Amino acid sequence: MPRDDMMADSEFQPLVVGIGGTIGGVSSTERALKIALDAAGRQGFRTRMFGGADMGRLPLYNPKATTRTPEEQDFVETMRGASALIIASPGYHGSISGVVKNALDLLEETARDAERPYLADMPVGLIATAYGWQATGSTIAALRSIVHALRGWPTPFAAAINTQLTKFDDEGGASDQAVLDQLCMVGTQVARFAPLQIHTNG
Repeated sequence: MPRDDMMADSEFQPLVVGIGGTIGGVSSTERALKIALDAAGRQGFRTRMFGGADMGRLPLYNPKATTRTPEEQDFVETMRGASALIIASPGYHGSISGVVKNALDLLEETARDAERPYLADMPVGLIATAYGWQATGSTIAALRSIVHALRGWPTPFAAAINTQLTKFDDEGGASDQAVLDQLCMVGTQVARFAPLQIHTNG
């Protein structure tokens, strides 16, 4: 197939966006998110990840600002074109990290969109990582609450990962096959639900 035709076809593939990670290098959270996005990609979806470095370039959200930085504009426009979302956050003091919350706050820019304000009708997969089990549960609960407030649909399964027990590598693997299976399930579920969202908006 000619390259132009391949690029044209890819434009019609639905997009799954991933948000997650921490500032200061590639984290376990970011590696977990990449595994889930790769699973969505295997279902025929385009994917794009906003990792820790990307979110670190977003200024603190100011609802009264009259202009937005190029990074903010890129994030908002990418989300407007997404059919599904995966959010991965480390558990910080029992809840989500500041950089993840700041990125989600920026979705306020879509509040008045006629076609789809916020995350309306969008399937959203959730991943929480923490050094212990307690924070994973409260972080997933916080993410579910935020997604509901943004009118999205959290998918039935969320991945809770205890990084005290599971280690990730640079090749997209993990020390626990069950964790890999869970992350793949997150990516697969958002991919399965995304066509329903496309049909609704179409």
